[in-house]
This record gives sequence, C-alpha cells and structure tokens, in this order.
Amino acid sequence: MFNSISTQAHKLINLASRKEESSISSVKSRTKLLTITSGKGGVGKSTFSANIAYVLASKGYKVAILDADIGLANMQVLLDLKPSATLFDYIEGKAKLERVLLKTKYENITLIAGKSGYQYSKNNSSFVFTRIVKDLLALNRFDFLLIDTGAGLNEYVKEFLAISPNILAITTTDPSALTDVYALMKMLSKDKSKLTLCYNHTQNYKIGESITNSLVSLAKKNRLNNNFMVEYIGNVSTSKCIPTTGRLRKLFTKEFKNDQVSKELNQIINALLKTII
Repeated sequence: MFNSISTQAHKLINLASRKEESSISSVKSRTKLLTITSGKGGVGKSTFSANIAYVLASKGYKVAILDADIGLANMQVLLDLKPSATLFDYIEGKAKLERVLLKTKYENITLIAGKSGYQYSKNNSSFVFTRIVKDLLALNRFDFLLIDTGAGLNEYVKEFLAISPNILAITTTDPSALTDVYALMKMLSKDKSKLTLCYNHTQNYKIGESITNSLVSLAKKNRLNNNFMVEYIGNVSTSKCIPTTGRLRKLFTKEFKNDQVSKELNQIINALLKTII
C-alpha cells in the first residue's frame, strides 16, 4: 500500500516538474538557461561556473549567475563580492528583484547571490525557485542565466534540473564522483533527452572520452532510456593555478589566459555554445 502511494506521489511530482519546465519554455526571452551541476561535491563545479561566466562575458555575452547552492553559497567569494542582498531577500519579500541583481567587478557578469548557513524550508515544495528563474528570464536582459546548483541530488537541485533544457555536469575520474554522475544520468534519463558532460582534473581529452563511453555502455546494459544522450565536450587538466586563484578570489581564465587549463575550458565553452538551446 505504502509503495503504491509513494509511486503515485512520484508520478505526480514528475508531472508537476514537466509542467513547470513547459512554463519556463513558454517565457519569451533571449536568455539561454544553463544549469551546472555535479552530483558529488568538491569536483570544482562552482569554480567552473564562475570561469565559464567570465569566458562568456569576455566574448561579449551578458551573463547572470544564480547561486543555487542552498545554504552553502560561495559564488560571492569566487567573484570577490560582498552581497548587499541575496536570493532569499527576494524570496522573503524583503527586496525587489532589481536589488538582488548584483554587479560584479567583471564586465557583463551579474550575480544573484545565495546565503551561506541559511536554513531554507518555507515553500520548499511549491516551485518557488522555478518562479524566480521565470522572473529572471522574463527580464530579457541577459544572454545566459547560469544556475550553479549545490552538490548531490536533493529536492532543490532536482527542481533546478527539472526546469532546465541545458544541463552541464562537472565530474572527475574519482570513482565516487563517477558513481554520482551515473546516478544523475539515471534520474535525468526518465524525463530529459540529453546531459552534457565534462571532466576536471583529467589529464587529457581521451581519458574523459573513454570513461564517458564506459558510462554510456553501463547505461545501455542497465536499459536506461535509449533516447537519452550523454555528450562529452572536454576536459580540464590539473593545475596549481586553479586553487591558487580561487584562494585569492580571482578567476584562472582571467589571470592565466594562456595557460593550458584556460585553453581547455575555452574549448569546452565553444563546444557548449554549439549545443545549447
């Protein structure tokens, strides 16, 4: 009896999620929505998000970053910014949307900051984050809205994934990270058509390609949705300049433009721009 109820509830949640995704796509906006996720923490997701934003901004695109790591926000640290208002001030009606659109020191980059240590529970199942994304898209002000999710697959992360037509997963070759990415693939394959994948701390392109092929083979063996596609778009090698710039609240793609890792991330972004819808 309980299993039957749980299954029915899961179907209702999925149905609601699809309706919310449909409502997102109905918003007339030039802004492309990209959700950046990882499954496992500590793989460099937020560092990637900040540097992806910088590279896109350097190409002339107007970029907004929504720090969606609920309770563990650190994007303001990476962008060296002390937020005057956060996403939750808007959620709680303490600030209008314009006030939480924070200018950064980087041209063309706007931050919607999270709040570290914040315990959010109110309306956690009422698609409040979906409505915020819709509000940001409706501004029609940005070329890209990047959503930097938290680690894992909690309900907040699932909501952001459900509404996004473009999902980029960051992982490493660590077995636990790959296990989490496979769990992400299993979940997304039920309702999505594609996951874009790239690797951090990975020596060369071929290694990432080989591991991705193994993940896809495992998915086929376990009979995941045959129409679900995993698209591998590149790797970033291990480099001391990445943690160094992070500790200094700087971006490695700005400080080390000609370094191999910056070139590798640029290649990832060029590939991403060809696939994003």
